[in-house]
Amino acid sequence: MEHITASYQTKAVLRDVSLTLWENDFLGIVGPNGGGKTTLLKVVLGLLKPSKGHVRFYRDGRPAASLKIGYLPQINRIDKRFPVSVREVVASGLMGEKRPMQRYTAEDRRRTDEVIGQMGLETLARRAVGELSGGELQRVLLGRAIVAQPEVLALDEPDTYMDTQFEERLYTLLGDIGRRTAIMLVSHDRKAIQPLVKHLAYVDGTVRHDRT
Repeated sequence: MEHITASYQTKAVLRDVSLTLWENDFLGIVGPNGGGKTTLLKVVLGLLKPSKGHVRFYRDGRPAASLKIGYLPQINRIDKRFPVSVREVVASGLMGEKRPMQRYTAEDRRRTDEVIGQMGLETLARRAVGELSGGELQRVLLGRAIVAQPEVLALDEPDTYMDTQFEERLYTLLGDIGRRTAIMLVSHDRKAIQPLVKHLAYVDGTVRHDRT
C-alpha cells in the first residue's frame, strides 16, 4: 500500500498510509473503533477504491494483477433462511477457481472435508446454516475463506461470536496457516494476538507500524 487515502463520501478515514505485507507474513491490525482497521482491509480487497495512492501486488518478486485472497468479514451477510448446508457454504470458497457450471472434483471434496474437520464441524456438515449458532456460523465462514488455500487471508475480528473453547483452537489454526499464507488480522484484543503476529500496525486514521 503506497500513500493510501481512503474516504467515505467526503470524510477521510485513512490518510497517507503506506504498509507492506510480505509473503508468509502475519500482520496484526489494532486500534480504536472507527480508526480505519476494516477500511484498510477493504482497500486491499478492492472493495473500496482509495481516493489517493495505490495498492500493488507481487508474486515471486514480480508485479501481479491480483492475488488469491480469502476474506472473513466482521459481520456476516449470509441469509440464514437460505436452504444451504454447512458443506455447501465451505465448498463455495472454491468457486472462484471454476468456470460457470463446472462440477466439484474429488480433490475439491477432499479439501472441503479437510477444512470442515479443521473447523470442528464434522457433525454439522449436513446441517442448514440457518440452524447454527453465531459462533458455529463464523467457523463455517472461516472455512470458506481458507478452503481455496489463498495467498493472503484477511480476517476482520475472526473470534466474533466464537465460544472460548474454539477461540484457543482458532489461534492455533491461524499459526499453522501462517506458515504458508500471508495473514492480515484485525483484532480488538492486542494481548491475544501478540504471540502469533510477526508485526503490528496501529491504525487510527494513519498507521504506526511496529516490525519488532
